[in-house]
Amino acid sequence: MKNPVPTVGKRRENGKTRRPDRDGEIGLDGLVGHAGYAVRRFQIWIFQDFIRTLAAVDIKPTQYSVMTVIGANPGMTQMAVAKRLGIERARLVHLLDSLEARNLVKRVPSRTDRRSHALHLTPSGQTSLRQFKMLAAEHERHVDEKIGPENRRRLLEILSAFH
Repeated sequence: MKNPVPTVGKRRENGKTRRPDRDGEIGLDGLVGHAGYAVRRFQIWIFQDFIRTLAAVDIKPTQYSVMTVIGANPGMTQMAVAKRLGIERARLVHLLDSLEARNLVKRVPSRTDRRSHALHLTPSGQTSLRQFKMLAAEHERHVDEKIGPENRRRLLEILSAFH
């Protein structure tokens, strides 16, 4: 059976020679110059490191973001949190259900709109968030190690345009 993946230096049917990347693996061709592809690869690395660093406390990046926003804005509505973080409303409801089941977040009926809920961290959620923030700071040190503190600062500056 013929190898379906062209090897280095062999001509493909279209006449082009496959160019391997630095590791001699499958070449990426034009993807190398695409900002979106590079950002996505970095995002994957970021999420994997975050999840690994916070594995002992079983908190995912989105859960951490939601708890951080609620902690900084007690009484914020579900809709406001969803809008600020760009999370679909249905997904946020599911996420809040899981945080509520862990006694980290509580929903309190709104005083001004009986159709909505104000979000608060529970006392356990406040304590846990302090621990999560310490672990997240460790994760940020990993980012510094990966790309350097100055590059990290510049990256955050560039990305701040997308708030």
